[in-house]
Amino acid sequence: MGEPDISFFGCDGEDDKTSADYYFDSYSHFGIHEEMLKDVVRTKTYQNVIYRNKFLFQNKVVLDVGAGTGILSLFCAKAGAAHVYAVECSHMADMAKQIVETNGLPDGEDFNSIIMSSSLEQFTSLLFRVVNGLGLLNLFLLLLIKAKLLLGSYKLHSLQSKFLFLHPCQVDDGVVLPDEASLYLTAIEDAEYKDDKIEFWNNVYGFDMSCIKKQAMMEPLVDMVDQKQIVTNCHLLKTMDISKMVLGDASFTAPFKLIAERDDYIHAFVAYFDVSFTKCHKLMGFSTGPRSRATHWKQIVLYLEDVLTICEGETIIGSMTVAPNKKNPRDVDIMVKYSLSGRRCVVSRVQFYKMR
Repeated sequence: MGEPDISFFGCDGEDDKTSADYYFDSYSHFGIHEEMLKDVVRTKTYQNVIYRNKFLFQNKVVLDVGAGTGILSLFCAKAGAAHVYAVECSHMADMAKQIVETNGLPDGEDFNSIIMSSSLEQFTSLLFRVVNGLGLLNLFLLLLIKAKLLLGSYKLHSLQSKFLFLHPCQVDDGVVLPDEASLYLTAIEDAEYKDDKIEFWNNVYGFDMSCIKKQAMMEPLVDMVDQKQIVTNCHLLKTMDISKMVLGDASFTAPFKLIAERDDYIHAFVAYFDVSFTKCHKLMGFSTGPRSRATHWKQIVLYLEDVLTICEGETIIGSMTVAPNKKNPRDVDIMVKYSLSGRRCVVSRVQFYKMR
C-alpha cells in the first residue's frame, strides 16, 4: 500500500463568525490540546487500543473527527492505516498539518487544503468525494469518535459523521471506536465548595447579588470530585451502543435510585461516563469517575437547591432527562427530578440545568 498519508480538512478564515465558529475557535488555542495530550488516561488508552489491535487498522481507511493536533491520526498511520482523514474545524488544523509533515507523513495530494465548515451539506459533499475517489465500497471503514458524553456537542458531530461516512458507503463492517459508553450518577457532600460557588452571591462586599444564584445553580460545574465526598452508590443511568446510535438518541430520560452508604448531607449530584472498546482483541476502556484516575473531562457537578439530610440506607429516587438545546444544539438541557422520604428530611423537587 506504500506509506500512509494523512489529509487534514480545515476551516477557512471567514470574518463573519457564527456560534459554531466561536465554538470551534476555542479549539484553536494550544492550551486545550496540551491538556488533552497530557491526559494520560485518555491518550494512552487510545494509543494502546490502536497499537495493540493493528488488525483493525492495517490497510483500512480512518476518519478522525475533531483531530486536534492529529495525535490519534498519527497513531493510526503508524498502525498501518492505508489512509487517514483527519477532520479539524479549528485553526489547529494548520499546526496539525505541520506536525504530520514533520513526522514524515505528508498530506495526500488529492485532498490537500480542502475546506470543511460546520455545514452538514458541505461535509456530506466532501465525504462523497472521499468515497468516490477511493472506491471505498469494498473497503473496511473505521470511524474514530472521541466520547464527550453529556457535554453533547462533539457527540452530535460524531453521530453526524458516522452516518455521513459509513452509511453512504453501504459498509456493514465499519467500526466505531469507542463503541460503548455508559453514563453514571452519584451524590456528594460538598458544603464548603457550594458555599463558595453559590452562597457567595448573598453578600458580595456588602451587596446583595442573590439574583445571580439562580443562574449559578443552573450551570453545572465541571470539576474534580474527591472520592471521599461520595455519599451514595453510583447508579448506571444509561449504556449506549455508539455504533448503533442515531441523532435522536442524544435525548433520553433515565430513572435513578441512589442509596446512602453513610449518614451525611447531600449538596449535589455528580455525573460521569465510562467508555469501552469492545472490538479490540481484549476489552479495553477507561472511566472518568471520581474513583478513577483523573482525566481532562473531570466530572459534572449538579448543585441542589436543597441540602438533603440523609441516613444510611435511605434512598433518593428520581430521573434525569438530557436533550440538546433547541436553539443551540451545542448546549445541553438537563432536567432532574428527585425525592427523598427520610427520617430527617422529606423533599421532592424538579431542577433544570443548562450545560454550555
